[in-house]
This record gives sequence, C-alpha cells and structure tokens, in this order.
Amino acid sequence: MALIPLSHLLQEARAGGYAVGYFEAWDLYSFEAVLEAAEEERSPVVLGFGGMMMDQNWLNRFGVEPLGAYGRVMADRATVPCGFLLNEVWDLDHAVRGVASGFNAVMLNSCHLPYGENVALTRQLVEIAHPQSVQVQAELGTLPDFGGDEPGELTNPDEARDFVSATEVDCLAVSVGNVHQQITGVTTTDLARLQAIRDRVEVPLVIHGGSGFPDAQVRDVIRLGVALFHVGTVLKRAYLESASVLISSPEFRRHSYQAQVGSRKSEDFLMPGKRAIKSVVKPYMQLYGSSGCAR
Repeated sequence: MALIPLSHLLQEARAGGYAVGYFEAWDLYSFEAVLEAAEEERSPVVLGFGGMMMDQNWLNRFGVEPLGAYGRVMADRATVPCGFLLNEVWDLDHAVRGVASGFNAVMLNSCHLPYGENVALTRQLVEIAHPQSVQVQAELGTLPDFGGDEPGELTNPDEARDFVSATEVDCLAVSVGNVHQQITGVTTTDLARLQAIRDRVEVPLVIHGGSGFPDAQVRDVIRLGVALFHVGTVLKRAYLESASVLISSPEFRRHSYQAQVGSRKSEDFLMPGKRAIKSVVKPYMQLYGSSGCAR
C-alpha cells in the first residue's frame, strides 16, 4: 500500500532536502492526472480534494464520502508514496466526515478566526482525527487573494510556537508573503520570518499559494523547513484552456457524443485537460526536488 502518514512523507522530504507537492484535484480526471504524473516522475505526492471553492450544499450532501472513497482506492493502488488530504473545508463537520471517509489527513479552514477560536477548533479536530490515524494540517496567519482588497496577515513566530504546542497539529501552513490564486507577477517571501518560525516550530511547514510562488526562492524555503507546497489555481487554468481549445476545433465535432464526453479516449474533451495538468505538475515536482525520490 502506497498510502503513508502525511508526517512520514514530509519527514522523509526534510531528511532528503526536498519538498513534496499537494496538487489539488476537483474531479476524477484531475485526480488521476496528478497520480499519473507522480508515478511517471517517481515522486512522492500528496493527493487530495479541496473544499474551500466547492459549493457547500453539494459538499454537505454528496461530496465528502464519495471523494474520500474514490481517492482512497486510488491512493492505495498508487506505486509511489502518497498522502491523501481533504484540504481547507469550512465546516468542522466536513473535516470530521473526512476522517471517517478514507482521507488520512484533513485541514479545517479556520485561520481567519480569532486566534483562540482557531486553537480550539483545531485542537478539537486533532482529538477526533489522531485516534483514527488521521493527521491534521492547520494554518496560522492568512494569505491575501490575488487581486483582492484584503492584505492578509503574516504568521507570528511566537504564536506559531504556541499554536503547535496547544493543538498538536502534524504540519503548519504559514503566511510569509505567499498569495492565494496568483498566476502572474512575483511575490516577495519574508525569509527572516520563515527562519524565526522554523526556530520555534518542530513540525514541517507548508506553503499555500504555490501557483505563484517564485521558483528562485523554492530552495531557500525548503532549507528553512518547508516540506509541502499547495498548488491549485495554475492546474485549473491549464485544464480549462486545453479543454476549450479542443471543443472549438473542427475535428472535435466529427466524433460521436459517446466518445466526446467521459470515454477517456483521445477524443474525450476532458483528456487534453488531464494531459495539461500532467504537463504542469511534473515541472513542479522537478522544481521541488521530489522527482526520483519515490522508494
């Protein structure tokens, strides 16, 4: 079985001087694309689905358990080491359902709450998840959204120390200049702040907003304790653009509807999107240094 605890995956990355990527999927095609890219690169990977952007009524009624069941089977059959994360759900109940549905790591999106509430909710989730051998990622500080009006809040190193001690989370996402949903422009990373967090926190650190994180600083932040990058927005852009090009082509209209949708054959309009995701994911794995590290 290739599924291993997230902390083991990240500890191996830190020991090996590389980081792994969590490449967020939203359906079966995108999930398969990430797993296939990891297997072709022989790279450890964190597989998973995100709850932040999904319709909450759908997620509440249908989403958590089917996504968990599907992803768990795929993770179990993977030929590279992987974790399986339910990422950034808004509702504690969704995270708890994720614990019971096959995910071996969960994350509650509670960083926007006052510090005390974030601690209390995160600790509650840890107390539910750990006895079920499910690990917990949390975030301290908030990331700005690209093009948004809110500036975000950088992670306080002393609060990070206290937060990890109080909650016993397995890894911590930090805000050090990284930005959500950025695909153009360059961000500036506060390496001194990251070093201060690293000096106070033993658990692996996580960078969200990987789509726009500067390549030139990847090695620096890995050296300072970052073992996991979250990447999502750039994958959806590649998927949508490639599918749109195929649909507008005259050749696409020559195929039957049965082949065009859901067949996984070359004429399936979703397959170029799947290939596009793989073409984006693989360079990230090479950049993070995880390619070839699967045992």
